[in-house]
Parts: sequence; structure tokens; C-alpha cells
Amino acid sequence: MKIVTAAALLALPLLAQSPDWYRKHYFSVGGGAGLPGGDIKPLLDPSPAFRFNYGYRFHRYFQADAGIDTVFYAARVRDFYESDFGDLRIKDYQFFVPMGGRAIVPLMRNRVLLSAGGGGAYMRYQERVRQPFGDNFRIDCPVCRARDGWGYYGLVGASVAIDRAQMIRLGFSTRVYRADVAGQSIGAVPAIQTRDSWTNSAIEVTFSF
Repeated sequence: MKIVTAAALLALPLLAQSPDWYRKHYFSVGGGAGLPGGDIKPLLDPSPAFRFNYGYRFHRYFQADAGIDTVFYAARVRDFYESDFGDLRIKDYQFFVPMGGRAIVPLMRNRVLLSAGGGGAYMRYQERVRQPFGDNFRIDCPVCRARDGWGYYGLVGASVAIDRAQMIRLGFSTRVYRADVAGQSIGAVPAIQTRDSWTNSAIEVTFSF
């Protein structure tokens, strides 16, 4: 058993060097910034963003993607909800759910991956109240408002493997979103339909297997 284990560990770098070999599952987390554009450009601020993405690479040159981008406090909402537990702070979040795919250009025997793609996207701007008791007890917020809409996104990115087995990658990607968004007023955004765009960029760490 020890011999088999040692042989498998020695074979990992060799597999990573094969031009036809690639890992299929990619889990990425990252942080960066979201930049509003379109009708909301003068109404919302560039703000910090967090990203999670899962990719299934079903072909050497193609990958299916699904994930979520979250931008924090772009509408600068700082209201309070008067609850039975005191005044609870309300803040705004912007959520983006991309569903699509990308084409991949592998270089240096898969060590460097360049990608571009796109697909459909759901966008939602949501006010949320601070929960004083964590996840054990949730307080509803009847005064919190929301806006949402469907659209599409485009993506460009690149990553490089930082280990010999190519399980861990460091990269950068940008998603550009477009959507018609409608709903209630949030911050300076009026309660009308707007044509919104966002450019969300992030540095990412990816674990693959």
C-alpha cells in the first residue's frame, strides 16, 4: 500500500505536465470591487465585492460556470428598523448570480489558463437588517426594500497554478453585467426600471481536482 501511495504522489507532477490532462472541478473565492454603470452610475458608489464560483471543465477548452458576486453598501443605505429588540441597522447589498460558461486557452501544459465567456445573469439589490442573535433567531424586516432583474454577463480572466500538482491557482477575472432592474427605491435609485451595468473584478484563489 505504501508503494502504491508513493507511486501516485510521484505521478501527480507528471500528469500535470501532460498537454491533454486537466482537472475538471474548480472552486474559486475572491475579493475585489464592483463598479456601477449605466443608469445607476451617478447614484451608486464603487464598493468592495466578494466572489464565489464553481466551474465544471467538461472539455479541455470549455467550462460551465455558476456562482455569486456580492457588492457591499453601494447605495450607502444607513437606515434603522425600530424592532422589539431595539434599533437595528439596515444596510444594502447587491447580488449577482451568473450562469454560463467560458472558453479556455491552456498554456504551458495547463499551468496558465486564459479564459473568456458569458451567459445569463440574475441581479438583486437588497436591504437587510442586522441580526443581533446570529443564525439561531432571525428578525424579519418589513421595511427593507428590494430591486431585481434578469440580464447577461461577459467574462475575461486568467490564472496560474502555484503548485506542481496544479491543484491551487491564483488568478484575476472581470465580469461585466447588464440588466434591466426594477422594484422599490433603494438609496438614491428611484422606484422605476433602470438599465444597469456593473464591472466586477476580483483576485481569486482556486482549488481544483
